[in-house]
Amino acid sequence: MAKVEYTAVGRRKEAVARVRLVPGDGKIVINKRELDNYFGLETLKMTVRQPLTITNTTNFDVLVNVRGGGISGQAGAIRHGISRALCKADPELRTSLKKSGLLTRDPRMKERKKYGLKAARRAPQFSKR
Repeated sequence: MAKVEYTAVGRRKEAVARVRLVPGDGKIVINKRELDNYFGLETLKMTVRQPLTITNTTNFDVLVNVRGGGISGQAGAIRHGISRALCKADPELRTSLKKSGLLTRDPRMKERKKYGLKAARRAPQFSKR
């Protein structure tokens, strides 16, 4: 008997999350750790759960492998991946996820450093004398 499994990839800044939805009771596991152990901030936990709360989905366990970026970027990447996987699982959820802006890949990236400057836009301090 084949297991039903939905996979998707979510990205945000430098973070890449590979998400698997498997039938279960709504558990979220990130890099073999529970959601509460992985993210300390409540806002990041809310970000990860957002697609599931909007669609009222509790019949899937979410298994995630995420690498790169910081914790905020990883939370955004996981949210994007869960949203994409839910669309594969039930195409009718697409409208509510799209309306909430969860299917759109956030294109904002770090700007590169330019020569003659200390950072992307930060110029050396000006001195008259």
